[in-house]
Amino acid sequence: MKNRLRTICFLFTLALAAQFTVAQKPKTAQHWVGTWAASPQMPPDDAASPNSPDAGFNNQTIRMIVRVSIGGQELRVRFSNAFGSAAVRLGAAHVALAGKGAAILPGTDRALTFNGQKSFTIPQGAMVLSDSVHLDVPPLASLAVSVFLPTATGPATWHALGKQTTFISAPGDFTSSADMPAVKTAESWFWLSGVDVLASERISAIVTLGDSITDGAASTLDANHRWPDILAEKLVSRRGPPLAVLNEGISGNRLLHDVAGPNALARFDRDVLAQDDVRYLIVLEGINDIGWPHIPDAKYAGDAVTAEDMIAALRQIAERAHAHGIRVYGGTLTPFGGAFYETPDGEAEREAVNQWIRTSGAFDRVMDFDKVTRDPDHPEQFLPAYDSGDHLHPNDAGYEAMGRAAVQMLMPAASALPSHKPTPRRKMHPETN
Repeated sequence: MKNRLRTICFLFTLALAAQFTVAQKPKTAQHWVGTWAASPQMPPDDAASPNSPDAGFNNQTIRMIVRVSIGGQELRVRFSNAFGSAAVRLGAAHVALAGKGAAILPGTDRALTFNGQKSFTIPQGAMVLSDSVHLDVPPLASLAVSVFLPTATGPATWHALGKQTTFISAPGDFTSSADMPAVKTAESWFWLSGVDVLASERISAIVTLGDSITDGAASTLDANHRWPDILAEKLVSRRGPPLAVLNEGISGNRLLHDVAGPNALARFDRDVLAQDDVRYLIVLEGINDIGWPHIPDAKYAGDAVTAEDMIAALRQIAERAHAHGIRVYGGTLTPFGGAFYETPDGEAEREAVNQWIRTSGAFDRVMDFDKVTRDPDHPEQFLPAYDSGDHLHPNDAGYEAMGRAAVQMLMPAASALPSHKPTPRRKMHPETN
């Protein structure tokens, strides 16, 4: 009788535990995924001058336009004061679906809060996340992020090459204005470093880490025609779980020396590992390490590096990413024959680095951007149809070709993604085209 009673009690306990587990399990697991990003940069050297256009803002509103990759119904916004000389106060911030110019679409304006407060002071060197807001954001939609700076900010942490018009107001808070009156414009983003959406656990992100060629130099203003934009467009139309694309390119960036933003090794943790649920990394860095020391005024002559130095830096990036379970795609350096800092020795370095990228096995796969964009008859130069005219940066057609090549290399692996981030691996095997 006692044994029977114990058995009944045990079964009753199991039934209660099962009911509790079912009640506690969410219907659909969700997590935050970055859908847009821009790498923070330090202000220019002359920004502290009162007459500099980069001296900051005072009692002004700035409205910045960004295009997301994946969509969602719940979002939050990141602001960075990584390179501020002091704390900066955000008096108010709003997000909305962007309309034409400085306008927003009716009914989409949402006030952002920070721990429930409409204003927030970002400490020097810090980053802040807004509270989440409900807004139905379709894939590839453009958002308007408006920020009111009530007091003098000093030089701003920014992303210099936005390739997108930013609208700057006369004195006053216009964050909720349907069509913000702008007295001037810029082509940069200020303090704005990311947008995240709440998404299914099956969805993850790709970071593209690079220099001006990833940042979209020479592409058409306000056209979203950087090669990561093309990649995002193609991924949206594919079957299977969406993949977000986070563009962490900085114009002028280098692997081993600071110049326009911190060097790639220094910014790796913030721009790659700190992003939400990154599963892929595409690296296209190094052409400025080769070229900057040969700029005619000799300002950077002391920064010369060898192909072996660059290879060591690229290997560091690959191994650090692999340690976090991120698959790494190595991009070959594109041609620069005829560019203002091209030299025969520099071309030899580029070819040596590309040979290593293609054959070393350090990367999970190779994205041969050099092969895609070069002139077959003059492989040290761009195909004329892809040359922006400076012989260093592609034009819109060249970026289109790079984006298409990236998605072709990525999609076979992406279609077979597991529903969770892979376990870190000690050794990765090369797959080249």
